[in-house]
Amino acid sequence: MGCLPCFESRRKRDELGDDGDRREEKRKEEQPMVPPSLDRVSSDLKNRSSSESKKGIDAPNDSSSVNISAQTFTFRELAAATRNFRSECFLGEGGFGRVYKGRLESTGQIVAVKQLDQNGLQGNREFLVEVLMLSLLHHPNLVNLIGYCADGDQRLLVYEFMPFGSLEDHLHDLPPEKEGLDWNTRMKIAAGAAKGLEYLHNKANPPVIYRDFKSSNILLDKDFHPKLSDFGLAKLGPTGDKSHVSTRVMGTYGYCAPEYAMTGQLTVKSDVYSFGVVFLELITGRRAIDSTRPHGEQNLVSWARPLFNDRKKLPKLADPRLQGRFPMRGLYQALAVASMCIQEQAASRPNIADVVTALSYLASSYDPNASSPTSSNKSGGGEHDDRRSRGTGGRLVQKNEEGGGGLEREDSPREGVGSVMNKDFDRERAVAEAKLWGENWREKIRANAVAREAANNSS
Repeated sequence: MGCLPCFESRRKRDELGDDGDRREEKRKEEQPMVPPSLDRVSSDLKNRSSSESKKGIDAPNDSSSVNISAQTFTFRELAAATRNFRSECFLGEGGFGRVYKGRLESTGQIVAVKQLDQNGLQGNREFLVEVLMLSLLHHPNLVNLIGYCADGDQRLLVYEFMPFGSLEDHLHDLPPEKEGLDWNTRMKIAAGAAKGLEYLHNKANPPVIYRDFKSSNILLDKDFHPKLSDFGLAKLGPTGDKSHVSTRVMGTYGYCAPEYAMTGQLTVKSDVYSFGVVFLELITGRRAIDSTRPHGEQNLVSWARPLFNDRKKLPKLADPRLQGRFPMRGLYQALAVASMCIQEQAASRPNIADVVTALSYLASSYDPNASSPTSSNKSGGGEHDDRRSRGTGGRLVQKNEEGGGGLEREDSPREGVGSVMNKDFDRERAVAEAKLWGENWREKIRANAVAREAANNSS
């Protein structure tokens, strides 16, 4: 078996000679950044013999703190696991290649096998990055890499199997008989995905920029617990006094932060923008880019931004599949989080840790059993039900202008769950709301004013 990054044949390297060495050095400079310890690990992987194909890969002696635990597989093993990659085992396809469901004969474990498309958008470089990243980074909200195959020209990755597929599968193009995600599940998915980003940004050292945060890369287990997958585009974030990492623009249209798309300057705030887009998808049920919609609604962010300025229009942003079953005040706060995350100016976006604090509250503050969903008018949806009551437990009440205006459920967090919150939870809620509706919101307004003034001066 060929070892991990045997990316060119030996004959081709011999033919390149000194010129080839110089070209190889230039190519290495263009690769995604990896820390020195990972460089040593990748060099060690290149020299592994095929006799180690079923052993865990350990770091060389001069990098004892790094442990590559991913198992290696032969192509024959993975072909047997997926029944020769039969169509009935096919799960989906992405930029890396096709994904198949398989069963490892040695252990009986059900796995997902991702096979690199040699003519696809990603290649050996991304394959190596993903193996290294997922071997070194471990968190409940990151997908587990079981192993890989680099047998000859074949490049395959073996992951834990996530039975509920991707978040995209549960938000878009649902068949009529399939029920959509409820409000609590959407908030819990958002909170879990944000925790995965928080680990990458704040716990990994140096920080890791995910760079490809989108609904199709958020996988769900049988309990809808989310895990981030596809780390082939991940980059190490800036260190020291550097404010950004300069790189070629990669990612998916509709999710990329504007400053990254225009300049190639990448920061952790670029991931925060992408998170805001996915969070909007969760709230609205719409795709980030949908060419089937009218011209002004094809780009989710462009469509939603004007609606943020009018509180009365905010209920229109809720996914119709929710059928009005959500706390109105929770919707307002969720949209406030999304609005801050998708600010055009990166400095105006919140840190992902603040987003996690806010979403942890939103994910546990709504009790659907406190309302009477059977008394709701399902045909009317949220837009019409905003103006009339729906049963005794979950009805909406009109607030007067002096009280803040707008509509609010009687089972909103301020009134419906106050009796069951302990003091610590009340404190967490207060912290989250203060950050959302206080400092961050004022900062956003100030930043927008400065940006507009700068634009006017430059013109």
